[in-house]
Amino acid sequence: MAENVRIAVFASGSGSNFAALNKACSVGDIPADIVLVVTDKPDAFVVERAKQANISVVALRPRDFATKQAYEQAILDALEEAQAEWLILAGYMRLIGSVLLNAYPERIVNIHPSLLPSFPGKDAIGQAVAAGVKVTGVTVHLVDEGMDTGPILAQRAVDVVDNDAQKTAYAIHATEHELYAETLKDLFNN
Repeated sequence: MAENVRIAVFASGSGSNFAALNKACSVGDIPADIVLVVTDKPDAFVVERAKQANISVVALRPRDFATKQAYEQAILDALEEAQAEWLILAGYMRLIGSVLLNAYPERIVNIHPSLLPSFPGKDAIGQAVAAGVKVTGVTVHLVDEGMDTGPILAQRAVDVVDNDAQKTAYAIHATEHELYAETLKDLFNN
């Protein structure tokens, strides 16, 4: 049996996708080990979730660095020390720059709460509700230099619930947890 893939999870918020990924890795649904959590917000709840799971955390604020390249180099140093093979973005609210893109070509994955290319960027669920669409969804894609523009790996539709962003967000998050695990399992098994 092949060794598990060593992944680093990037998150900026509560870490619900991190928690779902960690559970899926722990029970063997994803053939991977989370070796590091990276956050740009030291006070984000994902830090506590990672600590509870005994997973190392690197919490670096971009404003503490002179340039984006210096910020990403500090992250890259931690990734190399942890021997991370793939970067998994799970609610990380920053564009990935050239330092990380060059170090992990076609090995950075993101999940986005819309059926891309519709509603890229922030507040995709709010954008979908405001547009009056009846169906939105979830996209898992490889990361490139653009905002949610990388090659699509998987998508799943989710109905907009009662034209309500909060109700729709609940349905989106449940779908994200399922689709991310399924997609990463397929990606790492092939």
